[in-house]
Amino acid sequence: MERSEELTILGRKSDYKQDYAPEVLEAFVNKHQENDYWVRFNCPEFTSLCPITGQPDFAEIRISYLPDVKMVESKSLKLYLFSFRNHGDFHEDCINIIMKDLIKLMDPKYIEVTGIFTPRGGISIYPYSNYGRPGTKYEELAIYRLKNHDL
Repeated sequence: MERSEELTILGRKSDYKQDYAPEVLEAFVNKHQENDYWVRFNCPEFTSLCPITGQPDFAEIRISYLPDVKMVESKSLKLYLFSFRNHGDFHEDCINIIMKDLIKLMDPKYIEVTGIFTPRGGISIYPYSNYGRPGTKYEELAIYRLKNHDL
C-alpha cells in the first residue's frame, strides 16, 4: 500500500476543528519496523483552556516515541493538537489524553509526552507521562525514564 493511499489529510486544505478531535489523527506503515529509533515532535504553540476559568493555557508539547508497525502522520498530529485550542482540561489531563490517543492510534513500543506550560498565577506546570509496551524491554524503559525523569 502506498502512503498516499493511507493518508487523507496530507496535501489537502486544512480543516481546523474547534474542539478536541482525535478522529483527525492518521497513521501510516513504518518501513523500518526492524529498527528501534526515536521519532520526536515539538509543538511550541499548544493552547488549551482552563476548565474552571476558561482562560487560555499555553505550552510547548514534546512527544517522543519508538514506533512499531504504525507511525503518526505529522500534519494530522498538528491538526489534532490544534483541536485542543477551545478544549477545557487541566494540563495533566491534556498530556495523558494526548498520550492515550497516540497509543490507540499507533500501538508504539514506547512513548512519552511532556507539557511545558507557561506560568499563570506565578506558577508553571510541566506534566510528563510515558508508556512502554507491557511485558517487553520497553516497559522497563518506561519505568527507568519515569524514575529518572527531569526536564
